[in-house]
Amino acid sequence: MITRDPAAFLAFGRGCAPDFGPATAKAAFLVAPDGFARAEQSAADNRYMAEAAAFDAARACAQHRDLQRAMAAALPTVCFPGEPQSPDALFPNNVFATVPGRLIVGRMRHPVRRREAERPDIRAFFAKTLGYAVHDLSGQPHPCELTGALVIDRARGLGFCGLSERCDPDGAALMHEAFGLRATLMFELAPGEYHANVVLAVLAGRAVLLCPDGFADPDAADAIARLYAPHTIRLSPAERAGFAGNAISLNPETVWMSATAAAALAPATREKLARAGFRLQAIALDALEPAGGSLRCCVAEIY
Repeated sequence: MITRDPAAFLAFGRGCAPDFGPATAKAAFLVAPDGFARAEQSAADNRYMAEAAAFDAARACAQHRDLQRAMAAALPTVCFPGEPQSPDALFPNNVFATVPGRLIVGRMRHPVRRREAERPDIRAFFAKTLGYAVHDLSGQPHPCELTGALVIDRARGLGFCGLSERCDPDGAALMHEAFGLRATLMFELAPGEYHANVVLAVLAGRAVLLCPDGFADPDAADAIARLYAPHTIRLSPAERAGFAGNAISLNPETVWMSATAAAALAPATREKLARAGFRLQAIALDALEPAGGSLRCCVAEIY
């Protein structure tokens, strides 16, 4: 099922058992912020991106190494070098994603990021080292920025696709097929939002962080909230602006987000995370966040 009907999706989703696959990844990879700078093309539709003066490449690289070091204590984490001609290539989850045995390559909206999809080293790592097949969407015309636009409940095989300039309905359908999902709900993001994973995070298949003001359709937000009740955690505009929605579970017990995001959390939000069985892991990424994304954007999962 792929639909824009929140009620139909909710009815279907409630019948999906958490037997689709592992709720969290077995490994992850990052791309270093070499040549870190403001990408003007990306800034055209990313309101979270800062002005050029806020970019500090040395601090960004140091914080990125700290992120890899922390993640490596939780699961195997590979880091590929960055490319100076791709100044915002530190967000590989928009370009590369996996299901067991298969690498999916997305189609980026902006030309400055399309060159990332051509990287022979990342493709060879999966195809030759891991023996993964490659499902390549990068050459077709419809934008589909993978797990930036599409938030996935891996345990139940459910997708939540935010439509914007970065993903159109045809791109959503291509991703639904590529990931082999049971059902995908398509919904328009609120004006000014560019990716669903800034306003929505499914945590290990049993809880959800949800920013209601990031959805153009309140019925879509409500359907997702009802699907994950009682572990639905609604985030305030201030928490969203701090990137609290850009979080990820790297194992079933922990939710990872930036230190900026953690500092923005209300006490009630922290309590709800604890009640859902999550420990909070916060990493300082304030030098990376001027690029318009945060911790979850940096992480490409390997299933």
